[in-house]
Amino acid sequence: MNSLQDILKDIQERRFSPIYFLMGEESYFIDRIERELYHNVLSEEERAFNQVVLYGKDTTIDQILDAAKRFPMMTEYQLVIVREAQELSRVVDQLESYVNDPQTSTVLVICYKYKSIDKRKKFYKALQQHAVLFESKRLYENQVPDWIQRWVNNKKRTINLKASHLLVECLGTHLSAIEQSLEKLLLLVDHNQEITENHIEEHIGFSKDFNNFELRKALGSGNVAHAQRICHYFSLHPRQHPIIVTLSTLHLFFAQLMQYHGLENHSPNHVSRLLGIPPFVVKEFQIAAKRYPMKSISFILEKIRTADMKCKGLGVGSISEKAVLRQLINDIGG
Repeated sequence: MNSLQDILKDIQERRFSPIYFLMGEESYFIDRIERELYHNVLSEEERAFNQVVLYGKDTTIDQILDAAKRFPMMTEYQLVIVREAQELSRVVDQLESYVNDPQTSTVLVICYKYKSIDKRKKFYKALQQHAVLFESKRLYENQVPDWIQRWVNNKKRTINLKASHLLVECLGTHLSAIEQSLEKLLLLVDHNQEITENHIEEHIGFSKDFNNFELRKALGSGNVAHAQRICHYFSLHPRQHPIIVTLSTLHLFFAQLMQYHGLENHSPNHVSRLLGIPPFVVKEFQIAAKRYPMKSISFILEKIRTADMKCKGLGVGSISEKAVLRQLINDIGG
C-alpha cells in the first residue's frame, strides 16, 4: 500500500502511475490526491481536450474503459477522473483486465470513497501489482490535533495546542471542515502571530469559554455552577453543541479518569502516552482524580448512559435536552 506522502511527492515530480485507485473512509485524503493530480498532470490549456471527469452514479465500466483507452491530443498524457466510484461497487472488478494492461499515456484516477474493495479478490491483487493503491483511513479524534499542528506548520505558521483541541472539539474529525477554518484563520490572523483560541472565538465563532473542553474542566474541578452556565450556553446554540457529542465527551473523560486511577505511574508523560491525551490536560486529571474516586466514577458513567437513553426517547416521556444535561451535571456534581 502506498503512503500519502510518497504519492504526493511522485505526483509533484511528475512520476505518474497509469492508475490511481483511492479508497477508504476518509474522503479528505482522497480529494487531496485527486486535486494534486488535477494540478500537475495537465496544464490549463491541455485540459480542454485531454481531461474527462466521470461520476460513478451516471457512468458504466464500458464508458470508463472507452475514455481510458483514448490517446491524448498534442500532449504526453490524458487525465480520466472517476468520482463517486463506490457507486460501481458491484461491477468495479470488471476493470481488472485494464488494470493488468493499462494505457500508459492515460492517468486514470478512481475515487472510491467511504468504503474499501474486497482484499481477497484478484482485482485487489492486480491493483497492488499495477496501480497506485491508497487506502484513506479516518483519523482518531486524539490524532487530529497533531494533524492540525502539522498542517499549520507546513504553511510556515503556528497554532497553540489549546486552539487545536478547540477546533477538534467544535468540528470533530471532519478534516475538510477543519482545513476550511484553518485557511480562514491564516488569512485573518497576522502572519507573525500564533493562532490561539481567542482567534478561533473571534473569527470562527466557537466560544473558548463555553465548550465541551471547558465543561469537562469545570466538572473535573467541581465547579458545578460554571458547568451549568456552559449547559445554558449549549441550549442557546444547539446546532454547534449537540448533546450527543457532549455526552460522548463526558463519557470518554470519566472512562479515562477510571483508567488514570488504575495507573501506578502518574507522571505527566506516562499518563499522556497511555491515555492518549496532551500533556497540558494531565493536570485536569490529577485534580479530577482527587474529587472522583473509582466508585463514584462507575455511578457517573451509568448516569451518562441513562442521559443518552433519555435523549433518544428510550424509557421516558418527552424531556428537553437542556433538562437532561442539567440533571446530569447535578448528578455528577453531587
